[in-house]
Amino acid sequence: MAIRKITIDDPEYPKLLKNIHKPPKQLYINGKLLETDEVAVALVGSRRASLYGIEMGEKFGYELALRGVTVVSGMARGIDTAAHRGALKAKGRTIAVMGSGHGYIYPPQNKKIYEEIARTGAVITEFVDDMKPEPYNFPQRNRIISGLSLGIVVIEAAKDSGALITASLAAEQGREVFALPGKISSGTSSGANALIKDGAMLVQSVDDILEELHLHEINPAAPGEKDAKDDIARMTKAYIYNSLTAEERKIYKAISDEPVYIDDVVAKAGIGQADAFRILLSLQLKKLILEVPGKQYVRKDN
Repeated sequence: MAIRKITIDDPEYPKLLKNIHKPPKQLYINGKLLETDEVAVALVGSRRASLYGIEMGEKFGYELALRGVTVVSGMARGIDTAAHRGALKAKGRTIAVMGSGHGYIYPPQNKKIYEEIARTGAVITEFVDDMKPEPYNFPQRNRIISGLSLGIVVIEAAKDSGALITASLAAEQGREVFALPGKISSGTSSGANALIKDGAMLVQSVDDILEELHLHEINPAAPGEKDAKDDIARMTKAYIYNSLTAEERKIYKAISDEPVYIDDVVAKAGIGQADAFRILLSLQLKKLILEVPGKQYVRKDN
């Protein structure tokens, strides 16, 4: 689809965005904006996200899109990309707001996801095509992310994260601000935890967001579709677990939802290191665990 320019007087211009302080006078769009995009929630967070942050970004993006909510984010590395990916997996609507022109997709590695979003949702920017992703563009971009949304969810953010700028803008625009709690020892969660301390609503599930925004009735999926998908996932996981050998189960039980070092896995399972490495590889291939930096392992949320 060709890139189009719309102005603030165009019928396609988002109503929510039109009502913020100093809305952009024009938008350059690759894709299509729909009336249903007025029911939107922004998911933002750190570019240097942890495994937990990535998983939560994708999970919340998927579940919001599955309920018919448009997922808005900034297509940056980390949480933004995970949120868009989750919405795309649910075959739902997602809008990416760029801090550059369409001639400079940023980061360049996101060219494929840019194209996927443009096909089924919209990529928008207020900058002309040849505008590079200059640092000062992003705070300006952030006001659009919050302006398009009924509420904003900070998935994971350090104290210096740009996501906190978006949260501040959202509050100024009268939007709801939500945050996922993280470990108090985690630097990547310090900003999100501080938001909660300052009054942002703590959320543990998509239902918390929908209830606060009074969006419980939105459910475009066929009746029972979400439950069916959840049941299939549970049955698949149970089938895989039941097919494990005794040694594989020992290793799997030695791993938890928090990263565990290889030496601790070996000690807990009581299995030699050579055999442990072989079994760990088998469990990774079966998508039951993940290896994370530092020779640590964590259970995968199927």
